[in-house]
Amino acid sequence: MIRLERRPEPSRVWTFATPFVAVALTMLAGGLMFALMGKDPVEAIRTIFWDPLFGDFASYSRPQLLVKAGPLILIAIGLSLGFRAGIWNIGAEGQYILGAIFAAATGLAFYPSETWLVFPAMIVAGALGGILWAMIPALLRVRFGTNEVLVSLMLVYVAEALLASMALGLLRNPEGMGFPGSRNLAQYPSAANLDLIPGTGLHWGVALAITVIVGQVVMTRHQLGFRVRLAGQSPRAAVFGGVNPGWLVVVCMGISGGLAGLAGMFEVAGPAGRLGIDFNVGYGFTAIIVAFLGRLNPIGILLAGLLMALTYIGGELAQLQMNLPLAAIQMFQGMLLFFLLAIDVLTNFSFRFGRRAVA
Repeated sequence: MIRLERRPEPSRVWTFATPFVAVALTMLAGGLMFALMGKDPVEAIRTIFWDPLFGDFASYSRPQLLVKAGPLILIAIGLSLGFRAGIWNIGAEGQYILGAIFAAATGLAFYPSETWLVFPAMIVAGALGGILWAMIPALLRVRFGTNEVLVSLMLVYVAEALLASMALGLLRNPEGMGFPGSRNLAQYPSAANLDLIPGTGLHWGVALAITVIVGQVVMTRHQLGFRVRLAGQSPRAAVFGGVNPGWLVVVCMGISGGLAGLAGMFEVAGPAGRLGIDFNVGYGFTAIIVAFLGRLNPIGILLAGLLMALTYIGGELAQLQMNLPLAAIQMFQGMLLFFLLAIDVLTNFSFRFGRRAVA
C-alpha cells in the first residue's frame, strides 16, 4: 500500500528541485504528445527551447524574449504577493485588459498633442485601471465574504466584453475605414513605448519589471512582507499578531492589479501598439504558471518568466516550421503547471509503503 505522509517540515531539496523536475517531465510528456501527432519529438523540443536562442532566426527572436517576458514578470510579481498571503487573484487577465483600456483612452484623449506628459499620464491611468478592477473582488471579499477566485475570474469575461466594446466603439480609429481597433499608439510619439536600446526589446515595461523585482526583495525585509508571509502560513497567528485581514486583502489585490494594469499599459503602447478585439493573449493566466514555477520568489519569477517567454517564441517557430497547431503548444505550456503542482506535493509529503500501523 502506498500512502502520502506529511513531512515534519517542507523539504528544502524538493523545494529547489521541483521546477527543474517539472520542466524535464514537461519535455518528456510533450515529446510523447508530439510523437503521437506524427511529429519528430526531438526536433519539436529543439525548436521550442533551442532555436529561439541559437537558431537561424535568433537575431530576431532573442529581443522578443524580453518583449514577451516583461508583462509576464510584472503580473507574476504582483500575483506572488497575494499567493503568499493566501489571497488568490485569478483575474489578472481582466486587470491587464482594463489597464490597457485606461492607458489607451488616456493617450488617445491627448492625440495628436506632442507633449512629454502623455506617456507618464498613461502609466498612471494603466495602473489605476488595474487597481480599480482588482478592488471589485477585494472589497466583495472583505465586505460580504465572497470567493475572490470566482469573482476575479468571472470579471475577466466582463473585461473582454469591455475590450470588444471599446475596440468597436468609443476608441475605434476614425480613420480605420470601419475596422475594429484603436489608432496605433506605437506611431504616436508622445504615447509610444519604444525600445530604450534599439533592437534589444528592452522597453520601459521590461525595465520596470526588473525594478519591481528589486523592490520586492526589499519588501521581504519590510513589515508588510512579514505580515504577508505570516498570513499565508498561519492566518490565526496573523490576526493575533495584529494583522488586519481585510486590509491585507485590499493591499495585495491592489498591488497585483496595479502591476497587471501596468503590464497592459506597456503592451498597448509598445509591442501591441493598438487596442483591438484580440489584444489579450492570456498573459494574466500564463503569469500564474510563472509565479508558481518561480516558487513565488522574485528571482525565480524572473527566470521563470524568461523560460515561459521562450516557450512562446519557440511555440511560434514550431507552428511555422513544423506546422504544429496552436492548441498543441498551449497544451505543452499547460503541462508545465500540471507537473509543477503534481511534483510540488513532495515538498510537504513523502511516500510511505506498507500498511499503516494500528494503535
